[in-house]
Amino acid sequence: MIKIGKRIISKDSKPLIVAEIGINHFGSLKVAKKIVDEAKKNNVEAIKVQIHIPEEEMNFAAKKIKPGNSNLSIFEVIRKNSLTLDEEKKLKDYIHKKKMIYVATPFSFKAVDWLVKNNIKLIKVGSGECNNTPLIEYICKFKIPMIVSTGMNNLRSVERTVKIINEYKIPHALLHCVNLYPAKKELIRMNRMLVMMKLFKKSIIGYSDHSEGNNMSILALSLGAKVIEKHFVLNKKRVGPDTICSMDGKDYQIILRARDEIYDALSSNKEIIDEEDVTRNFAFHSLVASKNINKNVRIKREHITTKRPGTGDYLAFDMKKVLGKKTTQLIKKDDFIKIKYLKK
Repeated sequence: MIKIGKRIISKDSKPLIVAEIGINHFGSLKVAKKIVDEAKKNNVEAIKVQIHIPEEEMNFAAKKIKPGNSNLSIFEVIRKNSLTLDEEKKLKDYIHKKKMIYVATPFSFKAVDWLVKNNIKLIKVGSGECNNTPLIEYICKFKIPMIVSTGMNNLRSVERTVKIINEYKIPHALLHCVNLYPAKKELIRMNRMLVMMKLFKKSIIGYSDHSEGNNMSILALSLGAKVIEKHFVLNKKRVGPDTICSMDGKDYQIILRARDEIYDALSSNKEIIDEEDVTRNFAFHSLVASKNINKNVRIKREHITTKRPGTGDYLAFDMKKVLGKKTTQLIKKDDFIKIKYLKK
């Protein structure tokens, strides 16, 4: 169980939907605050940011590697679209002012130190850091709850990370994820999330959605995901590296409504509910006399049948209880078999 203030994230709680700003602010604090305002207007509960210190998380080789969603090197993409730490502090304070849950992803040890210094309550570990066991262990030492994405990692890699987290007894969630922007539907492999539910019974399981549209988030919720993370933008018409797989306020509302309906519909028990009485009364079958049955006659199978409605003393599944009992009076054909008609 993860607890952030009054918000509880558990296997029984209503799923948490995290709106990921990422670098959709294009390095502008002003734009970042506008995204937060839009999120707040749409009742977003949790906002996630990325804490980048480029020279701490990448070496010179990163200047030659291009991500799949940009013509610039990953170093240039991050450098160009990151906020300064002073700006990140202002953004954090702004999110708190809006009474939203602040979640942040560190990409370096110094970023972790900065978050700890600024009293972070929930850390998100990205898929690229899922197998970074030194960083995972470093975060664990601060006893801060975490959410860990597992894209690009096989189950052995995830097991290695979970082992460290459990050794430190850190409340956590694991998110199934496909790190493509966008992730094609045929590559989602949502069954992997179900496998994770079986393998990591101490972990809360969810889904980080990089696909186009909302269907994959809704699918994950219907399968029991307790955390959904998806990039959030101010305007889906604005060109950006993550825009194509992001949600806006309208999309968030669609996922939120689905979340609430699915949460209400999912139940772990199979019990009779009073609200079904109106249907049960006419749909169930009662035991009735298939012919006239005289007094002091032992009931045989040929004496009774089942007919609607289900308002008799004995329902169809009670037949074995009735067979062999003696009648106390004449029971006319098609009459209910009543308790008072049978000797105890």
